[in-house]
Amino acid sequence: MYLNLAVIIRFSFFPRDLVNGHIQPLVFDAKAAFPFRINFIPFANLLQYDSARDMIWNIVGNTAMFIPTGIILPIVYKRLDHFGKVIAAGAFLSLCIELVQLPFADRVSDIDDLILNTLGVAIGYGIYSLVKRIKTSRR
Repeated sequence: MYLNLAVIIRFSFFPRDLVNGHIQPLVFDAKAAFPFRINFIPFANLLQYDSARDMIWNIVGNTAMFIPTGIILPIVYKRLDHFGKVIAAGAFLSLCIELVQLPFADRVSDIDDLILNTLGVAIGYGIYSLVKRIKTSRR
């Protein structure tokens, strides 16, 4: 779970593009951070990427990054034994990340990220359920 969370934090808070081979630090600049940069309109930012490659990278990255979360949550937390509970927990985790990003001027809190991350959790839970069902049927 901790490795999964570390990967999520790395890619949620630090740009994937390296500068001189190094990950750039988060910079809090109150003058640049306020007003907060928030997008509440679903899929509006997806259409504004410079290239289809960047758009696809964002979609696949945000979704894939949370697939392990959908697998790990029901394993680690026995109370998360239902699709709805896992989705709610994954969506809440994603929402927390988006809220923590608010004061950082170079980050944008985006409804697209929340949707795509939650989709990743759903896919992960689907994989978990499938494997669990296969293991149960073999017994």
